[in-house]
Amino acid sequence: MTGGSSKGHRSLGPLLRPTIRIRLTLLYGGMFLIAGIFLLSIIYALSMQALQQGGDPLFTLLPGSTVQFTSNICPGLESGQSAAQANGTLSQCMHRQSDLALEDLLRRSLFALLGLSIIAFAFGYAMAGRVLSPLGRITRTARQVAGSDLSRRIELDGPDDELKELADTFDEMLDRLERAFSAQQRFVANASHELRTPLAINRTLLEVHLSDPGGPVELQQLGKTLLATNERSEQLVEGLLLLARSDNQIVERKPVDLAEVAERAVDQVHGEAEGKGVEIRGVRAPAVVQGNGVLLERIALNLLQNAVRYNVAEGGWVEVRTETGPGQAVLVVSNTGPVVPAYEIDNLFEPFRRLRQERTGSDKGVGLGLSIARSVARAHGGRIIAEPREGGGLVMRVTLPT
Repeated sequence: MTGGSSKGHRSLGPLLRPTIRIRLTLLYGGMFLIAGIFLLSIIYALSMQALQQGGDPLFTLLPGSTVQFTSNICPGLESGQSAAQANGTLSQCMHRQSDLALEDLLRRSLFALLGLSIIAFAFGYAMAGRVLSPLGRITRTARQVAGSDLSRRIELDGPDDELKELADTFDEMLDRLERAFSAQQRFVANASHELRTPLAINRTLLEVHLSDPGGPVELQQLGKTLLATNERSEQLVEGLLLLARSDNQIVERKPVDLAEVAERAVDQVHGEAEGKGVEIRGVRAPAVVQGNGVLLERIALNLLQNAVRYNVAEGGWVEVRTETGPGQAVLVVSNTGPVVPAYEIDNLFEPFRRLRQERTGSDKGVGLGLSIARSVARAHGGRIIAEPREGGGLVMRVTLPT
């Protein structure tokens, strides 16, 4: 009941909260309308006072006067009336004409006020759009910046008012952000080189040592242990670098079929799945999105690896499906496995976090797979949602815009 009412409240929200342009238009038009009503009231009061002061007849008939009356405005005047009767009729006619004049003035003024109010609201709408145009420019620039185009600037011209001060402040913030991101990219590139090189050298030396068949068994075992540790370090470095890169939006996008991406990921984990006795199944329908094929393949691969590694000992399966919806493409990876409490779902996406395991020491990975998958999905403007599966395991749903 609560969910339904909140949903209805959200749907009615935009109708009950008009845009700032509409609010400014109502403010301008309302101020004009109030001023017009106030001015009309003053004019009406002054006109009524003037007519009441001059409402008496300009002349009176003396007793015994004989006058011939012809009047279309005051039909009550007739020949043969006494002076008192004629004076009373003239006074009534003058008051009636004053009332008619006031009614006509009020009616014409209301029509004029209505017409001017329509013009005022239209003029206010146009002026509000002109006043808010710098804000629209700021918003468009912010959207372009959100796409990782930090070179964009507003460069607003005009007087040094509040809007120009806001635009200049935003430009200064973009300068600092661009410098910070450039420094981050240089750091990632340098770290990539500095960390990969010694690890590659260590791996080569260990592989050369292990290739000697005459070496002592103890040294062979030690070499294998060190090689596994070195491989884990390499995976950790690659994962951290990929996580750092994928936090940004994807600028260069190309059509990528999620079904093809999922097939490549299935081929890569097929051997590991067979070794663990896990069946991979599912129907993969064409689902084309705009993005980076390598990063999208990383999402599918990480989800599949987690689904295979965290599975049941016997009779396990992994289902990989791709489908399309209104304006979106969906990749769904479901698997059997241990029961996952709902309150631990969010923790799975944190770096180095695993379900009921230590941060280090696991042979199933380095703890960055889901973090990288979520980061890549966000970089493509999508999202990834995990839900516990009834009976154990998880349902991973990746939604990307088409």
